[in-house]
Amino acid sequence: MYQNINKIYHAAIYVRLSKEDGDISSSAKLESNSISNQKALILDFLKDKKDIEVVSVRVDDGYSGSNFERPAFQAMLEDIRRGIVDCVVVKDLSRFGREYIDSGKYIERLFPALGVRFIAINDNYDSLKGKNQADEIIIPFKNLINDAYCRDISIKIRSNLEIKRKKGECVTPFVAFGYRKTKTDKHKLEIDPSAGSVVQDIFKMKLQGMSQDAIANRLNELGILSPFEYKISSGSRYETGFRQKEQALWSSVTVRRILENEVYIGNLVQGKRTTPNHKVKQTYVKPEDDWIRIEKNHEPLVSDRDFEIVQRLLGMDTRTSPDQKQVYLLSGIAVCADCGAPMTRKVSTVAGKKYAYYLCSTNKETKRCSSHRIPEKDLEVAVLVMLKQHIQNILHLKRVLEFIGTVPFQEINMKKLQDRLEKKKQEKERCKELRMMLYSDMKEGIVSKEDYVELHAAYGKRLRNAEESIRAIQKEMDNELEKADKANTWLDYFVKYQDIEELSRTVVVELIRQIRVYDKKNIEITFDFDDCYQTLLNQLPAMGVDMVIDDNNNLQVKVKEVV
Repeated sequence: MYQNINKIYHAAIYVRLSKEDGDISSSAKLESNSISNQKALILDFLKDKKDIEVVSVRVDDGYSGSNFERPAFQAMLEDIRRGIVDCVVVKDLSRFGREYIDSGKYIERLFPALGVRFIAINDNYDSLKGKNQADEIIIPFKNLINDAYCRDISIKIRSNLEIKRKKGECVTPFVAFGYRKTKTDKHKLEIDPSAGSVVQDIFKMKLQGMSQDAIANRLNELGILSPFEYKISSGSRYETGFRQKEQALWSSVTVRRILENEVYIGNLVQGKRTTPNHKVKQTYVKPEDDWIRIEKNHEPLVSDRDFEIVQRLLGMDTRTSPDQKQVYLLSGIAVCADCGAPMTRKVSTVAGKKYAYYLCSTNKETKRCSSHRIPEKDLEVAVLVMLKQHIQNILHLKRVLEFIGTVPFQEINMKKLQDRLEKKKQEKERCKELRMMLYSDMKEGIVSKEDYVELHAAYGKRLRNAEESIRAIQKEMDNELEKADKANTWLDYFVKYQDIEELSRTVVVELIRQIRVYDKKNIEITFDFDDCYQTLLNQLPAMGVDMVIDDNNNLQVKVKEVV
């Protein structure tokens, strides 16, 4: 083949190193593939090549070889198109790329078409020397091996990340606002005191009735850095596509993301997004059932109770008027008893005096329902009276439960479990006695040695089964007691407001699920934990308690003497 020995090639040295590259699994390979060593090897190779002049060195540090969307590689291609570069030199084919199809496209089609000389030093390949029969087989085969190697590494990395997620290890490069990675273990989360207090304030403001917009505006007024700016100020190289201004400010979207994130109750949720494979970088959201959720993985910033209430509030239509920072006291809670639509607060001015009242929003918009009009003050007073009465009933129940807790058989299921436990203990002792008697019978010749061995094994099996049953029952009893303790913690949510004298938005959203308005004289309130309340009332007779609800809806209880 004719070669132009007088031609001077203008070369681009291309080096690449991937953080996830399989070649860096050992320290020796890490050193051999380092950027500096790749450069040194290529420059040493070119020092006696009189026909090659280096015009640029392109470096992709931290980029995978599974695709060619790399900044330095694309810049080198631009130089080739502009005629600045007509020779590419790499350490080996794996540094050029690990994608079989595209590697072959560049080496076998695009570079020859553009008159670009390609040299892979360690693979002893120089396109100027022409292809022999071996190259026709070996070069595509090496590219295929590199591709398969990349696929294998991708599978191993995905599998390793999956294992870490299931172990409750945080594998994301950036953590949620309010947390930071511990110094001793980068896979564990701890509370960031500064950002964590901001998160807690956001939840408090929401519980007090502030909208997401009002919260965002308040944070901006106070000069509190948004999550993006906070990460930057902390030295993080965090990037986002949501930044629109020179300084990223708080927005309602940012606030809502924080309010909806269960990381703040200690749950670590990972693996929400993935890619089809190592070649396709387009991500998609996985089905929620496939997410990896580790509950109570780290210290929470917000209680489960507050988080649950906030989620309920986020699902309500509680928009505020432009001049209001907080929603009205009963917004989203008061609804029409007939159509179920939220009651709308309206202010009318009569003879220069303003009157506020609630009316059905359906009636206001379409007149398809009656107004159910009720003065705001009357509704709030009625709700306060009924709430105080309900709290008094709760206090009665709590005192009854505390008294019952001092007598035996306090739990309905405990008596049954206790009976089962006693029977299994008797069975255990009986098996021990029978085994001892069996030995005596064998000594006296009543039972043969063969029968002794068979019966001894049978009694031993019954004994082990009885012991296992005893352990299982005891564990069940412990669970019942623990469950009983937790089951009645809801009482304390009401008890802490036993001295309440006026309503607040926080009290309303904590203790009341819904207020159904029939007319100005009839309302019905569903308190939070109403199902627990009714269940407890139904259990009282079996626990030795007589209960009567009087005409004023007050709970009267009488504890029977327990024998």
